[in-house]
Amino acid sequence: MNDTLPHRSLILGSSSRYRRELLERLRLPFEVFAPDLDESPLPAETPLQLATRLAMAKAQAVAKLYPHAIVIGSDQVAELHGRAMGKPGDHQRAVEQLTAMRGQEVVFHTAVAVVCAETGFHAGDVAPVRVKFRNLSFAEIENYLHAEQPYDCAGSAKSEGLGIALLAAIESDDPTALIGLPLIRTTQLLRQAGLDPLLALKNGANA
Repeated sequence: MNDTLPHRSLILGSSSRYRRELLERLRLPFEVFAPDLDESPLPAETPLQLATRLAMAKAQAVAKLYPHAIVIGSDQVAELHGRAMGKPGDHQRAVEQLTAMRGQEVVFHTAVAVVCAETGFHAGDVAPVRVKFRNLSFAEIENYLHAEQPYDCAGSAKSEGLGIALLAAIESDDPTALIGLPLIRTTQLLRQAGLDPLLALKNGANA
């Protein structure tokens, strides 16, 4: 890898505050630009395919506007018995999701893509997270939702908060994937694109 590449700005193509907070852990300066995309699934599209397509589409949409930048796109889709479960949006839908997931294993497909239009770089990866939900009571579901109101989270739960009490087990090789951005895979893709977070720190990018 060429460590003397000219500086490129980094853009997170997402409106998610969770992804923004996760990316801040890398201590790299970045901007946020949320693309306006239709996130509806295509006919016969699986949850995995949906997450992968949307992550790349978000990155490419922003990269067209900022061709010199390195752009990160990400998307997460929860899957229960082959069916996609998105963000609930409101209390009633969240109740329905958690009721359906109690005692079940849910796979959270967290996809990330990195694109630089000027160099032609584009690559992506997916971090699957297998989550086993406890056999929750109605009271537990209601109390949790009123306490945390995770209506903007796929699967109606925040594992980084009180939502951890909903779960029996988590299986993942990328520990931040369930929150919304798999940082191991993200840093791998950034290095491939020419931006090594550790070398950027060494060179004073965000010292």
